[in-house]
Formats: sequence, structure tokens, C-alpha cells
Amino acid sequence: MPDIKAIQTALRAAKLDGWLFFDHHHRDPIAGNVLELDPIALVTRRWFYFIPAKGEARKLVHKIEQGTLDSLGGKKFLYAGWEELHKMLPKVLSGSKIIAMQYSPENNIPYIGLVDAGTIELIRKLKKKVVSSADLVQKFEASWSEEQFQGHLDAGKIVDRITREAFQRAAKFVREARPLTEYELQQWIVEQFRTGGLTTAELPIVAVQPNNGSPHYEPQAEGSRPIRAGDLLLLDIFAKLNRSGSVYYDITWVGYLGERVPESYAKIFRIVKNARNAAIEFVKDAVAKKRAVHGWEVDRVAREAIRKAGYGKYFVHRTGHSIGQELHGNGANMDGLETRDDRKITPHTCFSIEPGIYLPEFGVRSEVNVYVGENEARVTGAIQEEILPLLA
Repeated sequence: MPDIKAIQTALRAAKLDGWLFFDHHHRDPIAGNVLELDPIALVTRRWFYFIPAKGEARKLVHKIEQGTLDSLGGKKFLYAGWEELHKMLPKVLSGSKIIAMQYSPENNIPYIGLVDAGTIELIRKLKKKVVSSADLVQKFEASWSEEQFQGHLDAGKIVDRITREAFQRAAKFVREARPLTEYELQQWIVEQFRTGGLTTAELPIVAVQPNNGSPHYEPQAEGSRPIRAGDLLLLDIFAKLNRSGSVYYDITWVGYLGERVPESYAKIFRIVKNARNAAIEFVKDAVAKKRAVHGWEVDRVAREAIRKAGYGKYFVHRTGHSIGQELHGNGANMDGLETRDDRKITPHTCFSIEPGIYLPEFGVRSEVNVYVGENEARVTGAIQEEILPLLA
């Protein structure tokens, strides 16, 4: 059951008259998460749920799916035809002028822009001003409980161990001159997840050059590259505990299948590391001084460090993403490139910091997770300081 009173307090603080949730065929998972609805319940008709800043909540559901929102409190309105829906909506929204919805102006934050344009037009036709629910979503959907934070740390210990063992496995196969492909190592990692009590909706990235020059490279059963001596091996590994409500832990490390890391690789890693560290310190300092900081600002700090080193055009993605029950969560992203994420970083949220440089010959990325508490920000796992020489 969602904390309606807490939502109403946040609405009043933001000078909003209410938060309108809308869904059809589970198109808006944020609505389901915030309202704690059954994710597999039958939803073949449109429903609306309005939480006003003050007073009783109101819901509008179809007559053949009357029980859709019965888990939520509030006054129920029913409709059958579209004319009746249009007639009932003003009653549901009565007394309100400024309404938050899962809408993002110009779709600047695609994770939030989930309500279709036609429904936005319909609400505006009722003389309501629609604003983005982005900050509310971050507070009520992206914020972690203490149990989730502890689960993140627990998952992190297992992921860190599996990452170390994956590097060791690659080194062992190379030493013994035994064949091992990117795909085979990826599948071994996935099996370790299963035995370690972890799960993931997406598969980890295992890439040697030049494939690690592609940020989202996916090794395939057929055609993935063999891992050999002299290779630069990138592992992007992410998973969460296999239990309800758990949140992800997501890291990227790089190792070299040799005794001594070539300077060409070490140089690029140093630049990436400096950008990563600059972003981490920027966040830590802001949180400690209780200074508001936005996602795009963090991206700018990391990006500027790489630009000054002369590799700006090779940093082709945002600096980091929100982390939650989904790998890419609904909180603020560290993004001033793909979007200009102007959401403030708020307490009890977590995000990645993962700058990278992707050259035609090879790519390097270093990724950590940063959790923001009430008075401090912290990296939740180990921090890579240099490329690992795996055969040393």
C-alpha cells in the first residue's frame, strides 16, 4: 500500500495540486511500482488514479474491470464508453489546476515520458496544467529502503568475487593454451550468478579488443572472439539478489592478458580513471556541503576531464545511470550528453559513474556505484586503480 500521506506532503511542498496516474496494458511500470499494483494483473482498459495534495484519492476504472484499483483507497468512479470517461475525468480532477504526470517536456528524460501524447492532450483540454512527475518519481520509486541498500551491498560482494574469478579463469585458460571465447566466459559468469543466488534481466558484457570499443557489445554463441594472450579484457557485470524488491549492483573492470600492461592501454585507463574520480569527488563534496547537484553537472565534470585530455569525441555515452530494481532505474541519470538530466540527486538513491573512451582499436571503461545518503555519498564497492595484469 503506497504512503498516500507522504505523497501528499511532497505534492504540497512542490506546490502541485495532485499526481495523476494513468495506465493501459501496463504501459507505465512507474505507476505500478509507486502504487504497488500487481504487475501481471489483467489491465485491458484504461484506468486513472488521482492523488490530490489534500483530501481523498479518486479512481476511475472501467465497468468490466472494476476491481483493478481495489487495493488502493479513494472514491471510485466508473465508466464504460469513451464519452462517459470524458465526462467522469473532470470529477476525478476537480479542485486541481497543476497536475504531475509521467511526462517529460520534449521527452528529455525518456524514462519518465510514459504517458501518451493523446492522454496529455485530453487532460490539458480540461484546463489542467500538466507538469513532469520526474522529481516525485525519484522520491517515491527510485529511493531505496535500508533493506534494499543492504541487499545491494550483499549482491556487490558476490559480483566482485565473480568478477575476480572471471579474470582468473581467463588467465588460467590462456596459460594452459586452452580455448575460451567471450561468449563462453559470459555464460560461465551467468552460471555463477545462479549458484550465488543472483539474477539479472540482461547478460553481462565480456569483450576483448576491438569489441570493447563498442559500449554495448554483446558476445554471441557464434562468432564471438577467442580470449588470447595480449588481449585487453573488459568485464561489465551486473546482478541483484534473487528476491523480491532487490536492486542491482553494476561494475566494469578491465584486465590485460599479459605480465605488463602496454602504455597505450594504461594511458587511456588513467584518463578514464581521472574522469571517474573527478565525478565521484564532485558528488561527495556536494552532498557533504548539502549543495544541490543535478545529473547533468556530474556528467559535465567527467566529460570535461576526458575532453581536456583530447579524447572527448570518444566518450559517446552518458557518465552514469540510475540504479534500482531495474538495471537502469528511474532516478536521476548522470547525463548531459544524451539528455540534459536536470533532476537533483536526492538521498537514498544510487547511480553508476562509468566514463569510457572507445577507440577503433580498443575501449576502456571504469564503473562504480555511488549511493547517496542523508549526509554523505559513497562508492559501494571496490574501485579499480589500474588495469589488472592478469599473467603477472
